[in-house]
Amino acid sequence: MKRRVLALGLDAADPTLMEPWMDQGLLPNLNFLRQNGAYGHLRTQVGHQGQHENFSNTEPLWVMAMTGCLPHKTGFWDTIEYDPKHYSIQLDSVYGGYDYKEYKPFYALNDLNTTAFDVPVTRVIEDVQGTQITGWGGHHPFYPSESSPPEALAMILQKFGPNPIYRQDNGKWWDQQYGAWVQQALAESCKTRATIAKALVKRQDWDLCLMGIGETHTAGHDLYDQSQADHPFYPFRQAKNGADPLLKAYQQVDQAVGQIYSAAPTDTYLVSFSLHGIGPNHTDLLSLFFLGEVLYRWNFPGTVGFTDGDLTRPPADPRRSPKRGGWSDEIWCQLADDNGLRRWWRRHCPTRFWPDQDNGLTSPVGLKRQGQSQSWMPILAYRHRWPTMRAFALPGFADGQVRINLRGREANGQVAPEDYNATCDELIEMLHGLKDSRSGLPLVKAVQRTRAGAEDESDRHPHADLMVIWNDCPTDVIESPQLGRIGPVTYNRPGGHRARGHFMVQGPGIKSGSQLPTGQAVDVAATILHLLGEPRPEHFDGQALLSLDSGPMDASQKSELSRSDA
Repeated sequence: MKRRVLALGLDAADPTLMEPWMDQGLLPNLNFLRQNGAYGHLRTQVGHQGQHENFSNTEPLWVMAMTGCLPHKTGFWDTIEYDPKHYSIQLDSVYGGYDYKEYKPFYALNDLNTTAFDVPVTRVIEDVQGTQITGWGGHHPFYPSESSPPEALAMILQKFGPNPIYRQDNGKWWDQQYGAWVQQALAESCKTRATIAKALVKRQDWDLCLMGIGETHTAGHDLYDQSQADHPFYPFRQAKNGADPLLKAYQQVDQAVGQIYSAAPTDTYLVSFSLHGIGPNHTDLLSLFFLGEVLYRWNFPGTVGFTDGDLTRPPADPRRSPKRGGWSDEIWCQLADDNGLRRWWRRHCPTRFWPDQDNGLTSPVGLKRQGQSQSWMPILAYRHRWPTMRAFALPGFADGQVRINLRGREANGQVAPEDYNATCDELIEMLHGLKDSRSGLPLVKAVQRTRAGAEDESDRHPHADLMVIWNDCPTDVIESPQLGRIGPVTYNRPGGHRARGHFMVQGPGIKSGSQLPTGQAVDVAATILHLLGEPRPEHFDGQALLSLDSGPMDASQKSELSRSDA
């Protein structure tokens, strides 16, 4: 019998949020799927040189899920490209994802008729039967807006218009106008996505219908602090009327999920999955700012770039009233300076009057004038100093990334190959001394070497020589006995990634209320192929998370699901 699968990828939907809300009946459609099917967690780990830690970087996770391969095989670790000849950084927000030339998405490996709609970090692939649509919506999905056939996306845009969130969500929590807009845009996006998706599902000319739902990702980044008490800003950011905007967004997604599933044929396997979740953001500050300042001070003892703090006093209160229009501009206003008048001027003058460089570092305005499209990353303030440093921090959206300025590899290498391992040892010891100034807890869980030594230059390694795995410790001020205190500095996006996701499936042969083993992102492709009755490719690193028994889904269950989206 021909099998069908309708799989919805709820981008960054966190099971620690979903499960209590499902138990309370607040997400009825997802809960119905969980109760009448099989449910389990996804927790992806990757390793370097024998060490393995949890992994929560969105783009590589989606590539793992689509190819069934770990990044050691694909070589795709991040969307950020680093050029050692020019010490330059490039981030292509359209084509910066994986190109799928060496390893294709799983639905391109079999004779499947596929409908793929807004699946993050994918592209239109030749030789795929069916319909592929990318770039209608999604949270910065690293793909172009295109389709196969070419007229499919044009017809959607003509009939339904553009997605209101697509490439517009920036997490600017201190902007009340933005906060109101993003909640309204999420509701509109969910409603329109459900309508488009239902129309695609109802055509029923597919074996596999695979769809991304990016609204959970945007909601998690932008609304977490107004919803969850473990965020440092929750006491003054929670809604006065008791409303929970993050829950509301999840409920809008849940309603869309019910409408989409109810359009599928009765014996379809219904799948929901997320590759990672969301918690209070710690990696933006740690990986995109603090690590840069830490290595700046380590390289130039006695030199301070930003926010020199006094270790003999308790840290100042968090910065709760940012004034500037962007996070990097806010950080720049906290440049270390003993001159009070200059500090005031930097804080209040229009940014066009900022110099390209100040205090030996490059301003956001200077980065823009240099054509640096990632000027919003405060860690790039140090970039023009990288050639003179023994090691420096590359920008990263999850783990911290440290690059050794290696002689013979970098254009102006400072570390001889014979000193590579000793330099790594010195850095690892220093990094383990970092603490959260507010709690006194250590910031670093582990530091992983990515190479066996200075001569290990496989193109499958990440750009970093050291990966810094942070403890789950959101903070705005850090310290070390060697380097002093840094901060407080302005928080960026409220929500940040966590290495926890889910996978659930309902359909023929799936026992109601059954438990799946904990899986990883690479298991998603193998599991969906198994549901379709297709073989697992030999090159896959992932395995199917279940083994099917025979037996159809009860038709009464399907009709109940159809009603549960009301």
